[in-house]
Amino acid sequence: MNFIEAIIQYDFLQKALITSVMVGIICGVIGCFIILRGMALMGDAISHAVLPGVAISYMFGINFFVGAVASGVLTAIAIGFVSQNSRLKNDTSIGIMFTSAFAAGIILITFMKSSTDLYHILFGNVLAVRPSDMWVTLGIGLLVISSVYLFYKELLVTSFDPTMADAYGLSTKVIHYLLMTMLTMVTVASLQTVGIVLVVAMLITPAATAYLLTDRLSVMIYLAASFGAIAAIIGLYFSFTYNLSSGATIVLVSTLMFIAVFLFSPKHGFVRKLIKSKRNATTIG
Repeated sequence: MNFIEAIIQYDFLQKALITSVMVGIICGVIGCFIILRGMALMGDAISHAVLPGVAISYMFGINFFVGAVASGVLTAIAIGFVSQNSRLKNDTSIGIMFTSAFAAGIILITFMKSSTDLYHILFGNVLAVRPSDMWVTLGIGLLVISSVYLFYKELLVTSFDPTMADAYGLSTKVIHYLLMTMLTMVTVASLQTVGIVLVVAMLITPAATAYLLTDRLSVMIYLAASFGAIAAIIGLYFSFTYNLSSGATIVLVSTLMFIAVFLFSPKHGFVRKLIKSKRNATTIG
């Protein structure tokens, strides 16, 4: 049975495809701001910091969304507090906080009944997505995209020129924590699809691919969302067809797309730069 026939016939595959595409889109959108602000390490930190919240939610039988968002936001606040009230730089604070949160999450996970839950949390299993997971992802996606639309100018200015944003009276701290909250929610939405370990790749890689193709943020956002969705579809195809890990396959497809753009981008591609340098050398010679 081919992939198209399977999608038509199996309900679980339809839910997996819809959820994967939604995750690819919202990761691409938020990833653009993470890339522009040089916050890739923060994305990694938040993705790992949600683990204790997820573990506590599972232990008490409540929706993991609540615990994960609370854990991620609290970690982001703790990182900011430590870096602002000590001699430590931001990356050091991030390293301390996210590793300790991740370690606490692993300890808590050991009290859970099934080790399979840990594997799914860490690496994702989109083929086992439930209707509730799909609706949570849809809700998060609509909220995140609406927030980006409403606060686009504020996010734009604070991403490119924080000093000018302060001069205009914009609260860069409020915008920062708004972005951290959205990042946490996107991470939660991605748990079932790619898992905690791989979510940072979906946040960074599609946006980085788009960044190599355009200098305009609006175009970058659309491209990143498209790359994320395409990676999700192709990755799910290979995952289903060859019985591979869904999260890892989606991430690898996204990486291959990045490599192709890195090499052959018409403006910033490595091959173009190589040809241009050779032409310049020939002209000088």
